[in-house]
Amino acid sequence: MAPTPTTLTALADETTLQQSFIRDEDERPKVAYNNFSNEIPVISLAGIDGGKRDEICNKIVEACEDWGIFQIVDHGVDVKLISEMTRLARDFFALPAEEKLKFDMSGGKKGGFIVSSHLQGEAVQDWREIVTYFSYPTKTRDYSRWPNKPEGWIDVTKQYSDNLMELACKLLGVLSEAMGLEKEALTKACVDMDQKVVVNFYPKCPQPDLTLGLKRHTDPGTITLLLQDQVGGLQATRDNGKTWITVQPVEGAFVVNLGDHGHYLSNGRFKNADHQAVVNSNYSRLSIATFQNPAPEAVVYPLKVREGEKSIIEEPFSFSEMYRRKMSKDIELAKLKKLAKEQQSHDLEKAKLERKSIDEILA
Repeated sequence: MAPTPTTLTALADETTLQQSFIRDEDERPKVAYNNFSNEIPVISLAGIDGGKRDEICNKIVEACEDWGIFQIVDHGVDVKLISEMTRLARDFFALPAEEKLKFDMSGGKKGGFIVSSHLQGEAVQDWREIVTYFSYPTKTRDYSRWPNKPEGWIDVTKQYSDNLMELACKLLGVLSEAMGLEKEALTKACVDMDQKVVVNFYPKCPQPDLTLGLKRHTDPGTITLLLQDQVGGLQATRDNGKTWITVQPVEGAFVVNLGDHGHYLSNGRFKNADHQAVVNSNYSRLSIATFQNPAPEAVVYPLKVREGEKSIIEEPFSFSEMYRRKMSKDIELAKLKKLAKEQQSHDLEKAKLERKSIDEILA
């Protein structure tokens, strides 16, 4: 595999995609970035703490049972804060490569800038640049890993992080009540909740049909809040990848994804959103994902098993163990796929040589 470039900006003028970004045919986009669907519900939270609570909660629960993904508006996060967070993020990615690389997080550093992904062992690279903030628990924040350019971004990110943690806990309260539990049940199951803010920048891509901005996956954690611009590129599936839809961008909305931890706590009642991001050759795209995850030592096990059901987990394990298993499985699948591809190539070459020998005999 070719080495990952230091920044994608360095590849902006190329007309063909580097081999390290090219995905197998079965992983390539099936639906365009701007072929929008309205299947994902858009839910207003106006009145959730008053007379409309039951109605709103029912809509959220239905969306979680159906897709594990929905959008929220009237969520209470200040429009100016959202605008500032977005503006500063765009300004960062417009900086020269050497400025961005001052916060390079390769080699296991906790937080900062990187191309594609911080995960080890990925067979194919994602077409994106990212900045990652480890923002909760607040006592573990390492501000030396938070970019200090553009000016003011650190303070805005602090405020944004706090606002989204509050919003995520409110939504978890709705799902706790839907399960017949106390409002704080899901939040308490996370122990000391962890939060990671990941700012994704997807530059224009010379051959978008051959790659992905972010490969297909489910989030490992409890709940994710995603802010996206109006370009489009977030896609979801609920039939194991047979069909995909592109989520319609809604100005100022947050896309809410449930993760694997939320799925397990609900005993599979609430789906873990199966999704990916595609890119295009016309526009760059920006999204900001805020992941709320349980503490590493938090126990993963259904909080409630409904009558007539069995637990979807045989025995409890820690979130760190759950995450380790998930990552190991992903890397192992990638390795197997790579080996199968190499074997296929070897068999084709062998068949060609055998055919050549027969032709020579018959000549």
